[in-house]
Amino acid sequence: MGKPQRRFGKEFEAEAVRLVETSGRTQREIAEDLGIGLSTLRRWLETHRDKELEAPPPDRQEDLPAELKRLRRENEILRQEREILKRAATFFAKEGSR
Repeated sequence: MGKPQRRFGKEFEAEAVRLVETSGRTQREIAEDLGIGLSTLRRWLETHRDKELEAPPPDRQEDLPAELKRLRRENEILRQEREILKRAATFFAKEGSR
């Protein structure tokens, strides 16, 4: 038979996620220090990130319209740059074949 499953409290889980995000240490090191499996820690991180995407903290919600505007502007610039690069590639391909 396998090991019995251990249960960890939400505070422990939140602290483990905080350590990963702020300590600068690897996930493996943190998992070993806390005595948990790496897959468990990764599952907690994924769950935490999913929750953040679904419902960002109130202080970040105010920034969402500004961030959306910035990202749309950046996206348009990237589209223009891509078009310029396509045209340049076509031009130099024609020049090289002469």
